[in-house]
Amino acid sequence: MNLTRSVSHQNDAPGFLYAGFNQEYGCFATGLDNGFRVYNCDPLIEQARSESNEGGIALVEMLYRTNYLAFVGGGKYPRFPPNKVIIYDSIKGKPVLELEYKSDVKNVKLRRDRLTVVLANKVFIYQFSINPKLLHTFETCDNERGLAAVSAAQDHAVLIIPGRQKGHLQIVDLDSLGYYWSAVPQRYSESSNTADNATEQQQYEDSLLPPAPPSNTSATTSASTGRPTPTANVSIIAAHSGRLSCIALNHDGTKCATTSDKGTLVRVFNTATGTLLNELRRGMDRAEIYSIAFNHDSTRLCVSSDKGTIHVFNLDASVIAMADQKPRGPTYGEVVVYPTSPAAKGSGLTMNGNRGSSLSFMKDLLPKYFSSEWSFAHAKIVTENRCIAAFGEQKNTIIAICADGSWYRFLFDPRKGGECIRDSFDRFLKNE
Repeated sequence: MNLTRSVSHQNDAPGFLYAGFNQEYGCFATGLDNGFRVYNCDPLIEQARSESNEGGIALVEMLYRTNYLAFVGGGKYPRFPPNKVIIYDSIKGKPVLELEYKSDVKNVKLRRDRLTVVLANKVFIYQFSINPKLLHTFETCDNERGLAAVSAAQDHAVLIIPGRQKGHLQIVDLDSLGYYWSAVPQRYSESSNTADNATEQQQYEDSLLPPAPPSNTSATTSASTGRPTPTANVSIIAAHSGRLSCIALNHDGTKCATTSDKGTLVRVFNTATGTLLNELRRGMDRAEIYSIAFNHDSTRLCVSSDKGTIHVFNLDASVIAMADQKPRGPTYGEVVVYPTSPAAKGSGLTMNGNRGSSLSFMKDLLPKYFSSEWSFAHAKIVTENRCIAAFGEQKNTIIAICADGSWYRFLFDPRKGGECIRDSFDRFLKNE
């Protein structure tokens, strides 16, 4: 959630420029007009901070729970030029690598083996090492939002970025791009403001970036076979007719989710085949989507928007513990106005366990709207602030990080869905 790219709200926390989860949604980082902070998601615990009068950071990308962060400067007085990517070691407290471009950097995505830098019309992919090697460059349509997502699983490296045509999505097999190295840098402790360390020597060894590839290994040569690798394995999906507004990958990169700038439909695709798996309706009114997140086993999806709402969708009927109940839809009016009565909450599930129209059996005769799948559960941010959301580590929970500096944990009923219960609330940015 880059707050510098949209109109500010009166409830926004002063000096708050950016918020983003790490690859596994266990931590989140914030960019501020005077530095950055890192937090554990649940329980909410500050893990690290660095603040000074040196300027603002408009993008912070974590590398799992390690000591490495990618920065892009921003705000009224940027700490770093906005056309540079800075790889920062929080243990050493200094940058260890920087990359410069001819135009502003829109996004950065990290894996232990790959560094992806997103510009407005180009994407650069590097071997992530102390001397990064450029492996491939992709062209995209205008991508001012910096849309990109990478899989978190170590054994399946997938990247998704916008295609050259509006509404198209490129799916890139990162493992097809050449040299591979797996590094294990230092981890942030979940209960401490410093990194875990057994000995100073181990801390130093763990804090090193992966070494550069051997000098006889080029970006287009396989390190394991010594043979040139084939051209990058890329597939294209025509996801929407309008421009993409938000994209996401599941943990192992087998599913991706997309929304357009209209913000009414969420589509889920199989990344290997390009097959449309789910089409989900967030609402009828145009909305700006700020985040999409899969749960760990890819059976549910949560979506946050500028309406101050978080929607939870089921992607698989197996998540509903109501096998003895025949799925059926509620009355038409109950789709738009969320049901509040106990009787209504216990009914109206589609085959995937989401809510749908009672007229869906006439989908061949009626407009597509009547066959839509609506969210199974929903949560409301009272102040209608912009937020990003993800599934929590505790079962049936959602964590929301909001632009006013607030943190929410919601509980949802895995059988009945409906309105989520606000279980906990705190502020990670306070007037200090």
